[in-house]
Amino acid sequence: MSKSKDDNRKPHGKFATKLIHFGAEIDEVTGASSVPLYQASTFHQADLEVSPEYDYTRSGNPTRQALEDYIAMLEGGTRGFAFASGMAAISSAMMLLSNGDHVICTEDVYGGTYRLLTTIMNRMGIESTFVDMTDIEEVRAALRSNTKAVFIETPSNPTLKITDIGEVAAFAKEHELLTMLDNTFMTPYHQRPIELGIDIVLHSATKFLGGHSDVLAGLAVVANDSLGRRMKQIQNGMGNVLGIQDSWLLIRGMKTLQARMEASEKSARRLAQWLSEQPDIDYVFYPGLPNHPRRAVHEKQSLGYGAVVSFDVGSGEKAKRLLSKVRIPLVAVSLGAVESILSYPAMMSHAAMPKEVRLQRGITDGLVRYSVGLEDIEDIIEDLEQALRG
Repeated sequence: MSKSKDDNRKPHGKFATKLIHFGAEIDEVTGASSVPLYQASTFHQADLEVSPEYDYTRSGNPTRQALEDYIAMLEGGTRGFAFASGMAAISSAMMLLSNGDHVICTEDVYGGTYRLLTTIMNRMGIESTFVDMTDIEEVRAALRSNTKAVFIETPSNPTLKITDIGEVAAFAKEHELLTMLDNTFMTPYHQRPIELGIDIVLHSATKFLGGHSDVLAGLAVVANDSLGRRMKQIQNGMGNVLGIQDSWLLIRGMKTLQARMEASEKSARRLAQWLSEQPDIDYVFYPGLPNHPRRAVHEKQSLGYGAVVSFDVGSGEKAKRLLSKVRIPLVAVSLGAVESILSYPAMMSHAAMPKEVRLQRGITDGLVRYSVGLEDIEDIIEDLEQALRG
């Protein structure tokens, strides 16, 4: 259900309060304490002369609408959209572009986004240039006469490089470029890109927003009504919408976002510090560490450091040995769950990226990515220690 018309029910208060009181937390008809599941594919139209709010679930459904309103409110945008996956959200945003257009993209972007741009969008006549977006001069140098959009991922996945969001957004506005930003790692709890000038914020809601490794979903939020109308046309036309059960599960997961993020980040900061003190770790990537080269930039635009820590153990052989010996984390694709997840980007999230390209971006064979869950941090460290020491 969409937000209540009653002013007393409109979301207000601080972020933790808005997560619980988001406008549709009480069913207006029955008083039920959660959004109803409207498990229907179509809706009766009593008066053909009046355009109904809902006619077919691909075009709109009250359960999915509640989720879309929810994420739009949290991100500070005008309209939200729920898709079948994070990549469905990203690919739908890319459909705003046309044949002959050019995109400037973060170079160490998620492997799925890289695959989309280099194997699918290029066949549609949309070109991409990947740059180190920590250097605004590289971004400026990539500008072409046909450049139409900038795609940002900050912190980047998996090397956690930090892009100055306001700086790139100002450059884009100067040249009338559309800006898109993947906010999966930070979530709106830590980072709200629309407030910094970004046009479209994207999420793999499968990760921290859902938070329980039980739902596949993507979300997009737009900064203005014009973009909202265009995105709605794409969502309806392509039909890659989120299902009703998954919409409900995602709403339920999002209610605990702040509590989960705070606990996981506290542990991640401790883990990053411990890893940085280990002699057999080549390098630790985490924006909360004092030696992170862009820590000050991150702190300027984000309220926290997140729950993902990447580190390089020196070689593929050592990385695989570590993966085989850990006992607590899932060794799996994905991140952002209540359970810790240890991933191997070279063979998982970035397997689609050619090795030479991957290495150029600092994604080595020895790099692993630890998404810190809600387990006790002492157990996590003890487990990693035994795995590293053999």
